Amino acid sequence: MSDILELELIPFEDVRYFKGVPFPAGMKFRQLLVTGPPGCGKTRLINKVGGWPDEGYIDLTLKHWWRAQSLTFRPREVHLGFPFIGHSSALTVFDKEWLEAPEIPKLDFGRILLPPRKTHFFSTNWRARFMLEFLIPSPQEIFEWRLERRRREVHPIDEGVTLKQVERQVAVFCEAALHLHRSGMSTYVRDELEGVPKSIVDKVERV
Repeated sequence: MSDILELELIPFEDVRYFKGVPFPAGMKFRQLLVTGPPGCGKTRLINKVGGWPDEGYIDLTLKHWWRAQSLTFRPREVHLGFPFIGHSSALTVFDKEWLEAPEIPKLDFGRILLPPRKTHFFSTNWRARFMLEFLIPSPQEIFEWRLERRRREVHPIDEGVTLKQVERQVAVFCEAALHLHRSGMSTYVRDELEGVPKSIVDKVERV
């Protein structure tokens, strides 16, 4: 893994397989939402396990985003709209405004909304309804995959891609994964396409 992935990860000891791909043993198939930077392999993974074919989008600053109709059908891949300091609206890491920002936009964690915690027996446990997989291979791997896609002219967003751009996009998803983990969301990381899923070891939690 690249040094830019400043996450300490440990493989799940107990896994179960869907269509030959390992997942955390406690995860239900319909919980799965796969996210990650452009070109990380989300579509390939969802196709491999027979998930929903269309991409979804979640604006993490919107009230009740966890009730969005786009999340009804799972497993599926989702793009995340993040709040960044100095930007009033949520942005994806492939939006022109994010890519062309003069300085690297910093995540505004205070504007990320989270599902409510389960408070009584009959309330919905929204934080357990979804399992967020952050698919984050190394920036070098993603960069090489995107160069190949560019040669095949598959995705317009690959035009002009650089390794530095990919590193910055990966860093955003690493920060988001750690934040959501600390916030009590069900999250894990896969740093190799179809590799063993890994849980986040939070250094702050261990202090």
